[in-house]
Amino acid sequence: MILQALTRLFEDLAQQGKIGRPGWSSAKISYALCLSAQGQLESVVPLLTETLVGKKTQLRPTPMELPAPVTRTVGILPNFLWDNSSYLLGADEKGKPERSRACFRACAELHHRLLDDVDSPIAKAIISYFDTWQPEKAQEHPALADCWQELMKGANLIFRVNGSFAQDDPAIRSAWDDDYGSVQGEKQQCLVTGKLDVAEPVHPAVKGVAGAQSSGAALISFNAPAFCSYGKEQSLNAPVGKYAAFAYTAALNYLLADKQNVHRIGDTTIVCWAEGAEPQYSLFAGLSLFGDTLPEGLSDRDLHSALKNLAQGLPCEELKLDPQRPFYILGLAPNAARLSVRFFCRNSFGTLMKNVNDHHQRMEIVGKRFEVTPLWAMLRETVNQNTTDKSPSPAMAGATARAIFMGTAYPASLLEATMLRIRAEREITPGRAAILKAYYLRNSNDLCPKEVLTVSLNETSTNIPYTLGRLFAVYEALQESANPGINATIKDKYFNSASATPATIFPILDNLSQKHLRKLDTGLRITYDRQIGALKNILGESNPARLSLPEQGSFNLGYYHQKQFRYTKKEEK
Repeated sequence: MILQALTRLFEDLAQQGKIGRPGWSSAKISYALCLSAQGQLESVVPLLTETLVGKKTQLRPTPMELPAPVTRTVGILPNFLWDNSSYLLGADEKGKPERSRACFRACAELHHRLLDDVDSPIAKAIISYFDTWQPEKAQEHPALADCWQELMKGANLIFRVNGSFAQDDPAIRSAWDDDYGSVQGEKQQCLVTGKLDVAEPVHPAVKGVAGAQSSGAALISFNAPAFCSYGKEQSLNAPVGKYAAFAYTAALNYLLADKQNVHRIGDTTIVCWAEGAEPQYSLFAGLSLFGDTLPEGLSDRDLHSALKNLAQGLPCEELKLDPQRPFYILGLAPNAARLSVRFFCRNSFGTLMKNVNDHHQRMEIVGKRFEVTPLWAMLRETVNQNTTDKSPSPAMAGATARAIFMGTAYPASLLEATMLRIRAEREITPGRAAILKAYYLRNSNDLCPKEVLTVSLNETSTNIPYTLGRLFAVYEALQESANPGINATIKDKYFNSASATPATIFPILDNLSQKHLRKLDTGLRITYDRQIGALKNILGESNPARLSLPEQGSFNLGYYHQKQFRYTKKEEK
């Protein structure tokens, strides 16, 4: 399903002219080796472009359409018309000159094989270059003096002859296309297209997944006998034709190269796309799911209106969004030299937006920071922000994202991580309160009833844990009024034990409250006394000995709602 969807995306992009045809792909080039008609190196021209990275402008390599790269492991495999200094100059500073010269010889053999019969001045100049260049004297060449150190760092190089790039020559392009399409081997039925094709033993590398190897990683690979069967080796265990292998990797690399539409959740890199490769779908998904910056001319109200229309199955004419359009979300995580699929979701765009809209409605809570809480901000609430690594648990993050996209129950690990942070920090932030509310609204539990799962304070609720949480918030406010500027409140000392064993702790808090009341003036004393008396009438004469995890969720929401209610009253005054 994943490979078929990516292959279909490749065909849509190719039809729109946004991606190269089979045998061609984008590569980042830093320098051009300028040759004379006789194949002599005349100069080296930088091909770096100014790119805005964050708030700074940096020089970055220029993406260019070039012959598809080979998949390297430890062997010597050259690229056609472009490569690093080891292959095009026969020199590097890795301390292995013999290997560098072997790389150069392999590159020369490839270009001789493809260009010997090509009647083109550029082809003849390149062949002459490989015949006359002396790798052992490369460092002495005057054209390389100014950029030698940069070239030795692994920068990619291409050929330019008399001002024209080699890959633009029609005769050379034709020679490459003929060679790329004339693969010898036994044809098998491709698992992706269903057509007969020569199976690709090693699939092209996928680049751009955070945490994976910078040179690229494989989505499909077999690198040990234990993974093989029926005598098959490498990726022949899952025969994917040469066309499909190129198509799905080219489409995936295209998605990963578009940084605007690539998102991170923990260690997972997420890309999304719609059938037809229309960019407005992935752009809207980034706004509604990941909190991307709104483009000019689009307000929060417009976003909410479009999201609600799509959730109801209505088209959005202004943004040209069709709720019936198939939409895909793919999450990839690094796994050594390979990639792990964290999740893959396929659904109509309208159904996905309905699931997202339902999630946002469940996350509504008084005092929240974001108008629409993005996924990264939600997961940040489960992480200790004082640690060096602020990434959420990969498994929990992936399971939570999948639950939101598919509209299924939230994982228990999300609740556990949130409760762990509340206990450790004794702090219920708006985000954590929203997670508790959303979790028990979707994963219903009778011990945390809907009457406590409200956006703001429910003063009519008679739920005991919820009322205990409210009472604790009142006790805390009373202490702060009696002792202005106090460094440590009852929350720092008693919050966790009060939410777990209220029968043990609340008598202590009752006793402290009487001492605090005596310090207040008459007006405040009467106000707090009335609040405490009203809540005690709901609780009765005895408190529960222990509260279960859902009941602790009710306690936490009661505490949070009561505290926000106090802040709201101050703002109104």
